[in-house]
Amino acid sequence: MPLDQRFKGVGAALITPFDEQNKIDYPGLKRLIDLVTEGGSDYLVVQGTTGESPTVSKQEKTEILAFTIKNNTKSLPIVYGLGGNNTQTVLDSIKETDFSGVDAILSVCPYYNKPTQEGITAHFTAIADASPVPVILYNVPGRTVVNMKPDTIVKLAAHPNIIGIKDAGGSIEQSMELASRVPDDFLLLSGDDNLVTTMISVGWHGVISVIANAFPTQFRDLTWHALEGRFQEAARLQLAFLEFDTLLYIESNPVGIKKCLEIKGICRSDVRLPLLKASDELGQKLEKAMIREGFL
Repeated sequence: MPLDQRFKGVGAALITPFDEQNKIDYPGLKRLIDLVTEGGSDYLVVQGTTGESPTVSKQEKTEILAFTIKNNTKSLPIVYGLGGNNTQTVLDSIKETDFSGVDAILSVCPYYNKPTQEGITAHFTAIADASPVPVILYNVPGRTVVNMKPDTIVKLAAHPNIIGIKDAGGSIEQSMELASRVPDDFLLLSGDDNLVTTMISVGWHGVISVIANAFPTQFRDLTWHALEGRFQEAARLQLAFLEFDTLLYIESNPVGIKKCLEIKGICRSDVRLPLLKASDELGQKLEKAMIREGFL
């Protein structure tokens, strides 16, 4: 089976805009979809961690997905975040989800339970068996406490319905090992914006990006320069984002990127508790960086 080209390049991990009543801001979401679409993102990721999925209700998730599909004017592929640390609950959600317009799901490694590697394998095998669309694994040990090890990922890559992984482990050694061991048709997607050029240089295929929410054109150029072998141009843009990448996570994700979107006039920077909106100090630093790099 060939590599699924739909998910090569940049997937924008969409934030969820909120209004002053902390309800979903659908006009803001429409502006965001238009921004990342016109900016050249290759596909959309709905209700991943950056979309504040832990504090968005089940009904809201359904409505956000339907709204995104309806307003997907360029018919970009859509990846839907559907995971958790209760395997049966995830399976129930799969049964209850309308997958019309959904091209794949992004499913996070179980968090808090601290399963063994065998438990992780069994969890994702059950999900892949049940899902009517392909599954992209999501490894993010900084949030889940558990790292999906290369042996586990290679084993899961043999499942016909598991087509790739988003890895935000920050380990270049693990990235290199995976590139050397997984089948050629298995998608390798960076979950770390600051490592995209490096990971592509060792055989990865793209990124599911936070930064692409606010700066889609620049991040598309960075990623595709690297994918097409123009590493000098990619490195120049990668270094331009270096300070941004540090600032964005100082007060947790998606606090920083939402502030950037507010500065650009796309939506408010409100988040839901237990997160707090960006401090004035962070907002000032982000705005100065945006001006300095010519992003505003």
